[in-house]
Amino acid sequence: MKIIHLTTVHSPRDVRIFLKECRTLALAGYEVVLIARGNKTEVVEGVKIVGSGLSRCRGDRMTRGLLRTFLLAYREQGRIYHFHDPELIPVGLLLKLAGKKVVYDVHEDFAASLRESDREWLPPLLKWMTSYLIRLVEKMGVAVYDAAVVATPKISSLFPSAKTVLVQNYPLLGELQSERPVPYAQRPFNVIYAGGISERRGIREMISAIHALRHNGKTKLLLAGEFSPPELGEDIKNMPGWEQVEYLGLLSRGELAASLGRSRIGIALLHPIESYIYSQPIKLFEYMSAGIPVVVSDFPLWKDIVEKTGAGIVVDPLDKTAVSSAVKWLFDHEQEAERMGKNGASAVQHEMNWGTEAKKLLHLYKGLLDK
Repeated sequence: MKIIHLTTVHSPRDVRIFLKECRTLALAGYEVVLIARGNKTEVVEGVKIVGSGLSRCRGDRMTRGLLRTFLLAYREQGRIYHFHDPELIPVGLLLKLAGKKVVYDVHEDFAASLRESDREWLPPLLKWMTSYLIRLVEKMGVAVYDAAVVATPKISSLFPSAKTVLVQNYPLLGELQSERPVPYAQRPFNVIYAGGISERRGIREMISAIHALRHNGKTKLLLAGEFSPPELGEDIKNMPGWEQVEYLGLLSRGELAASLGRSRIGIALLHPIESYIYSQPIKLFEYMSAGIPVVVSDFPLWKDIVEKTGAGIVVDPLDKTAVSSAVKWLFDHEQEAERMGKNGASAVQHEMNWGTEAKKLLHLYKGLLDK
């Protein structure tokens, strides 16, 4: 019952891959191996992590890196191979030709994301051509593989329903609840954003909205994550309002829980592009699990989640006035804000948590092994 997970892009401690999927399988009694970038081989919480090395550049990763990953994977001789990156599609095909059961885990609509990306080094025509090619190769691959595990309903619609299992990226119960949370009414006026930091993820709008509330002398933006591209950080630091930002960098899960436990609002102002509109950002559910109200983009899917659960306020992410007004309203209506936070936590506790999704993953594996 040996299961091999493969990634060349994500870290060995990736939340979805390691904390959720690999640990779930190990706890269910499977022998689990995770092959990921790095030079270290170790056993962590019942999962054997095998380092596939560190690539010097993207080209090296896409050539020698893929070859190293394939050889390591084949050497492990698992029953099921579960890979997580589009660039591993050829490796998945080779493993299938070797008689293995193969699962493709689609975290995001990578083809749409590439098409809309702001990668200046990639000409627009080449973006569209590459995006189309990735979509075609993904569909051809899934036709050959044994199953596709997908993170959102939108991605699920791209693949054959008979082979596709929706395993949403809901949070682990209790993981982000601070051990010593500050009582809500006693918390400073902190708004937190946790995740990748980029212009298309609304960093400028967040800082401008917080800056508009500067006159109360209390409002602060806690910023947890890494800038993309890295040089964006230096540019952003010149914006009016940066003096109200507490930049935390990349946090461990425990540090993130502590930061959520001293915040009043969780914010996510992703811009209205296709790959974001149909996404289900883990940060939304993590804010909810921590019991804080949210201010998020008014995409139809997000709006449905927030309004159904009563967990916060949706706004036009490009309207800085609307964003600052929503934040101010939650600050001014403390009891209602605390109630929204509790509503979100209750929704995660009873429905939107990893426990519900883990059952789907285990059911898929049992079916593949029973065949």
